[in-house]
Amino acid sequence: MSDGAAGTVLWWGRLDPDYSRNRILRQALLRLGWKIENFRPRISSLGHLEAIFKGVKKPDLLWLPAFRQRDMAAAAKWAARRGVPILFDPMISSYDKQVFERQKFPEESASAQKLLKQERALFAAADLVLADTAGHATFFRKTLNMPAEKVRVVAVGAEEGLFTPAPMTEKSPDAPLEVLFFGSFIGLQGPEIIIEAAKRCRTEVRWTMLGDGPLKEACEAAAAGHPAIRFEGYLPYEQLPARIHAADILLGVFGISAKAERVIPNKVYQALACGRPVITRRSTAYPGGETTGLLQIPEGDPDTLAETVAELAENRHDLPARGLAAEKYYVENFSMETIRAQLADALALVLRR
Repeated sequence: MSDGAAGTVLWWGRLDPDYSRNRILRQALLRLGWKIENFRPRISSLGHLEAIFKGVKKPDLLWLPAFRQRDMAAAAKWAARRGVPILFDPMISSYDKQVFERQKFPEESASAQKLLKQERALFAAADLVLADTAGHATFFRKTLNMPAEKVRVVAVGAEEGLFTPAPMTEKSPDAPLEVLFFGSFIGLQGPEIIIEAAKRCRTEVRWTMLGDGPLKEACEAAAAGHPAIRFEGYLPYEQLPARIHAADILLGVFGISAKAERVIPNKVYQALACGRPVITRRSTAYPGGETTGLLQIPEGDPDTLAETVAELAENRHDLPARGLAAEKYYVENFSMETIRAQLADALALVLRR
């Protein structure tokens, strides 16, 4: 430990510094008193040799950030020779993505089993693995054979300097409410389910689909001619809070995959932080009890989604209270204070080993 800091952490890998998970955790580390150094190897597999050549100093902790599985082998070699613990924040499983989400290989195929063996070895090289939800923590333990004591949950949260609560926009009683989906048009999100729900909704509301992705063209075709459904392109990240504030009801994910059941997408954290009620698929990822600010419905069910939206619209006077409940749920479960406490616990655990 040096410079009066809690310690020095070396972020290893060609990370995306603008990815919200990375920015939030780096902010949390700084507030906990850690000094952050960065090492971005040009070639992932040769990172340990490049670190030696460049004289990278020994840190107190090596951090492998989100989506950087390819850097683990070299990072583990370098860290092992120096007695440096590794904290791994994967966010995803390559095995899960290739076998179950993309269905590239059958689960029992030799290719799938090889990938599973490789990923188990990769995770085993870490001294501690972070999971963004309890669902992912269970997956890491049961599928990737991670011991329970080597997995800790640290929520993603939202960048609270940007995503702040705001009162509901006042509208005349006869003005239609806006239901907003934003994000990628992919199977996990279930945008086609939202389009079908919009077509079946009995109450006049405006459904806005913001974003892009491989399923957008099919969604536009399915919604063609429907007056209540409109599409918007991606917004710059800094403009998202204002767009969320302008809407009345926010939508999460509705896909039917096992992964969809384990995730809490960024947009749900952001909508809750902005004080907007959210409808999303039922999931074990959400901590705590039920709240009127977060409504969970069965996955892949456009009828229930349409009915839930209609009920909220017909009781629009309750939406401000639901928005306050959404904000309260965020503060109690996903705030920066909560994330710092979770991270401090994880850091204390890995440094004791």
